[in-house]
Amino acid sequence: MTAMTVNDRPVNFDLDPATPLLWALREAANLTGTKYGCGEGDCGACMVLVDGEALRSCLITLAEVEGRFITTIEGLVRDRSHPVQQAMVAEQAIQCGFCTPGIVMAAAALIRRNADPSEDEIRQAIPNLCRCGVYPRLVAAVQRAGRVARRAERISAAPAPGIDPADAARAVPALDMDEEGPTE
Repeated sequence: MTAMTVNDRPVNFDLDPATPLLWALREAANLTGTKYGCGEGDCGACMVLVDGEALRSCLITLAEVEGRFITTIEGLVRDRSHPVQQAMVAEQAIQCGFCTPGIVMAAAALIRRNADPSEDEIRQAIPNLCRCGVYPRLVAAVQRAGRVARRAERISAAPAPGIDPADAARAVPALDMDEEGPTE
């Protein structure tokens, strides 16, 4: 058995120690926010935090993470209030969403180390591939997340899971209704 802490909970995996962490998280722990992209470490879709450092979970084995602290996208924050998550939504830096969890994890590790990163530092710290091409907005989002982390800016929380963002953003006045429609 391989023991570690995943999202602040002790976990023992009864799997071959040579199993990539990615598959233990997805298949044994049902933490499917960590995505399988390439299996070669090139795309970054499987990025998780290991002791606070962004690492590609397809390239590290259970044996290599024994006794360590793992954070997946599910464990970053429960309510989507992390500055990176907030800034990604605010800057519209999400398209299809497949690569987003890995990008968020890499950006969260960067912001923890350096809350005022330059564009070059962002590009070096976030090597993730995005087929949708959100890179210009991604840089803006990470810089904005840094401002939020430094308390130089505030972003309202994203809507809770299951609420359509368009509905959450709409301010619709209450109207009295009769058979013919709204009345004043």
